[in-house]
Amino acid sequence: MKKLSVIIIGAGSRGKTYAEHMRNTEGKYEIVAVAEPVDDRRNFIKEKNNISDEMSFTDWRPLLKKGKIADIAVIATMDRDHYEPAVEALKLGYDLLLEKPIASTREECKNIYELAEKLGRKVIVCTVLRYTNLFKKLKAIIDSGEIGSIISITHEECVGAVHQSHSFVRGNWGNEERSSFMLLQKSCHDIDILQWLIGKKCKKVQSFGALTYFNEKNAPEGAPEYCVQGCPHGEDCPYNAVKLYYDDKENIWFRGTSTKKINPTDEDVLKIITETQYGKCVFKCDNNVVDHQTCNLLFEDDITVTFSMNAFNKGGRFIHISGTKGELRAATDGDSPISLYKFETKETETIDITSGDGITSGHGGGDFGIVNDLYDYLTGNYKGNSVPDIRESYLSHAIVFDIEKSRKTGTVVDVEY
Repeated sequence: MKKLSVIIIGAGSRGKTYAEHMRNTEGKYEIVAVAEPVDDRRNFIKEKNNISDEMSFTDWRPLLKKGKIADIAVIATMDRDHYEPAVEALKLGYDLLLEKPIASTREECKNIYELAEKLGRKVIVCTVLRYTNLFKKLKAIIDSGEIGSIISITHEECVGAVHQSHSFVRGNWGNEERSSFMLLQKSCHDIDILQWLIGKKCKKVQSFGALTYFNEKNAPEGAPEYCVQGCPHGEDCPYNAVKLYYDDKENIWFRGTSTKKINPTDEDVLKIITETQYGKCVFKCDNNVVDHQTCNLLFEDDITVTFSMNAFNKGGRFIHISGTKGELRAATDGDSPISLYKFETKETETIDITSGDGITSGHGGGDFGIVNDLYDYLTGNYKGNSVPDIRESYLSHAIVFDIEKSRKTGTVVDVEY
């Protein structure tokens, strides 16, 4: 078995996840270098993969100055930091595993797509829902013709109220100037899935959405700047930072991302919720991305789609696919089977999905799935249909940019590719 060599650029939550799955794939990958400014994160990857001091960097630039030293560059930096290392790595001859979104502007996304095609390099964007058992099964049923031709789809991304507060209010993705707009950073997954399931081009889009709740006008009376200062509403507030980050010792995701440490102590957490936005009242942060958005999409052959992204729920994804011969319903809660109803038989079939495919479990198994398929794809042994080429990924991103254009202009927008 050929072993593919890998460099990791960005060792936060996503970079660490891909690195761990690569390390656990029985000799398929070897991680040979890491670039990450946060010491704790960089050293974790370094130690787990026996990387030498000479191949451990605080910045991606000196790493890429060494030339092409591996087969694959994993780029998992923040959204606005994807473009430069992606372009440089492509020019050096790397194939890329590129965390979504491709980049934070339409022009940068197009430049990466065109450069990759010009150089003949493979860029696999981490729209990982494609690699889950749930969505692969839905795709297989659609392609089999069991529900006939698709007429319409209703799809919901339920972000989850507490998840919204952590990532998109207090966290790294709350402010568009620091990252990108909400639909690009959170829901390019979903637009990609819709394009993939339908298999046709999107022609027109329309969208409405706003930041309605998580702003200062909704701050309860007497709420301090920081929850740790003793909020009179803290006992009943679902967003109380003391409860979410300090008291809940089992929430490794919140404690780790807020402190930027692999194994944070209570002292680390207390410092963060006292001094940074992770401890601020959710109604007094600098967030400006929407907390709910609805989109209408018109695909070729008059296929209509309604997509909704909403923070005010428990979390998960729900999809209803209507065809000329039947319909499909599914949810990413890990327990519910796919429901397939056929008009001819008037019977409903339930199709079980492997336990543990909930959206909280490594994106429903998609994180491991993409790492597994990446190996076969790059070694010429891939027989699936989940992996998109960079052109397909760019096309789904183009839809997202035009959806945001519609939201901001209040107009129906013709999708430009």
